[in-house]
Amino acid sequence: MAIFLNENSKVIVQGITGSEGTKHTARMLRSGTNIVGGVNARKAGQTVEIEGKQLTVFGTVKEAMKETGADVSVVFVPPKFAKDAVIEAIDAEIELAVVITEGIPVHDSAYFWAHANATGNKTRIIGPNCPGIISPGKSNAGIIPADITGPGKIGLVSKSGTLTYQMMYELRDIGFSSAVGIGGDPIIGTTHIDALQAFEDDPETEAIVMIGEIGGDAEERAADYIKANITKPVVGYVAGFTAPEGKTMGHAGAIVSGSSGTAAAKKEALEAAGVKVGKTPSETAKLMREIVKG
Repeated sequence: MAIFLNENSKVIVQGITGSEGTKHTARMLRSGTNIVGGVNARKAGQTVEIEGKQLTVFGTVKEAMKETGADVSVVFVPPKFAKDAVIEAIDAEIELAVVITEGIPVHDSAYFWAHANATGNKTRIIGPNCPGIISPGKSNAGIIPADITGPGKIGLVSKSGTLTYQMMYELRDIGFSSAVGIGGDPIIGTTHIDALQAFEDDPETEAIVMIGEIGGDAEERAADYIKANITKPVVGYVAGFTAPEGKTMGHAGAIVSGSSGTAAAKKEALEAAGVKVGKTPSETAKLMREIVKG
């Protein structure tokens, strides 16, 4: 099993003709993703050949869905135009929009997030500023390397792209049902809590790894949710134990102030919810390995 993305997913790429869109479409195709077309209003009607596959470029997401049956869109549109691209996907009611683009203004992310809510949340948004989602051996929507792990029984949800890859590699001998990189921007679509519940509901996911970062209170809220709703074992890692207080680090998404938002505070909240928390990614992987073997 997998969450949000599986072998039956039909994927389109918004921005398929751009350099990033073309490059990662090729990588997704090589990893077995069923890409059925692309979207670029200025190049509608053209055909592009990528990895030996002829893909039609459609003018709109709605048209692409009508012609191909697509249910997933991966967005590789530059920040300036990303808001309109995501709104177009929401208005077309595509089931899943994976927004890879980095550098989207927070106001724009807030706008399309609110638009999705106002129209009934028919489109699940993953991202923005994220590596995407992979269900190993089934499908890969985004920029996650497909050759670092295989299918298995661990679910992974992570704010950090690079740490997603590291954890997948560390636990490659066990494998993953799905790995979701939710992104570290202040406003994102799918949250830790959304992914935790989806893994809880997936009969073939046996344990969950959750990776967070300093800043904000997403991990503390996830800890409360785990305590109340998640029965499967969860191990955690929080990036930023050595970060100086009072500084915004990387794309943590918020300024660390007082004890709120620090790695120590997040670790404490997670451990109070029964989550084993590693001080390093390798230690976290070791904790997961012990749970699976036990």
